[in-house]
Amino acid sequence: MSLTTQWDDGEHSGTGKGRVPTCSNSQPSMVFSMLDALNVEADSCVLEVGTGTGWNAALLSERVGSVNVVTVEVDAQNASAARRRLGTVGYTPTAVVGDGAEGWKPSAPYDRVLITASLREIPRAIVDQTRPGGIIVSPYATEYGGEGVVRLTVREDGSASGPFVGSSAFMRLRQQRTQRKHVREYMGGKPWPADGKRSTTGLSPDDVGDWLPMFAIGLQTTGVFPWAEQYEDGSYTLWLRDTDVTSWATVDYVPGAAEFEVYQAGPRNLWDEVRAAYHWWSSQGRPGFDRFGLTVTPDGKHYAWLDAPEHPVPTVEHTA
Repeated sequence: MSLTTQWDDGEHSGTGKGRVPTCSNSQPSMVFSMLDALNVEADSCVLEVGTGTGWNAALLSERVGSVNVVTVEVDAQNASAARRRLGTVGYTPTAVVGDGAEGWKPSAPYDRVLITASLREIPRAIVDQTRPGGIIVSPYATEYGGEGVVRLTVREDGSASGPFVGSSAFMRLRQQRTQRKHVREYMGGKPWPADGKRSTTGLSPDDVGDWLPMFAIGLQTTGVFPWAEQYEDGSYTLWLRDTDVTSWATVDYVPGAAEFEVYQAGPRNLWDEVRAAYHWWSSQGRPGFDRFGLTVTPDGKHYAWLDAPEHPVPTVEHTA
């Protein structure tokens, strides 16, 4: 079980919950599985992005010595508290307050990089500061949802590539957070269904709502994200919106139904795109996280693949 240690970027205080958790101690099994994927050797120089409570920095310092560990934390309050904890137990890694997406160039190059916040893009600076043959382990999330831990190996040409090693659910790196527009912004002030075009579908919204299919859908789609509006009787409306605030769709889930009502509006038919992505994943045998991988090219572009880099995951074309 994870333990939340900060809410609302430190603006919330007291014993109750805030609105959004912004720092936590990850569950031990996740911590140890990511460290296992990192494969730290005794003389490795390690960069950690996201100090948090300092737990990972302590484990890394025990393994390779504090002199070989750099840990970067954007939140000054968290960084100060972590530094005190680390010092109390005798660890003195280089602890930096700064933007983790920029890494820490003064101590580069690194043999290993551990990122403890969810990313939509692997920062170019992180790849550049990792020596060829070095390993980057990071949670990687899609815009649509779903997230997995990826293990990238950096190459001589400045690219990085590797497989996903399991699922994850981390807080987003602050520099890669997004602000969502309310659904009303998509309908121009008109009540639902506004100018949406009605159709029906045999694919249940429940089928596209689990973490793994969300991940697979997100690898294929661009700029589309879901939100579920729940009702007391167990039904719900799946809302789909695009990040350009041009298109939306709704799919109404009713328990036990065989068909579901769909409305779509805008230049993109978002439900059609999500449905196509789901059917591709299903046609491939519903692969798990461990069959997917990610490549970051020398110019910073990202593409996902299935089983091998030579088999890129297709991108669903925008439908209208």
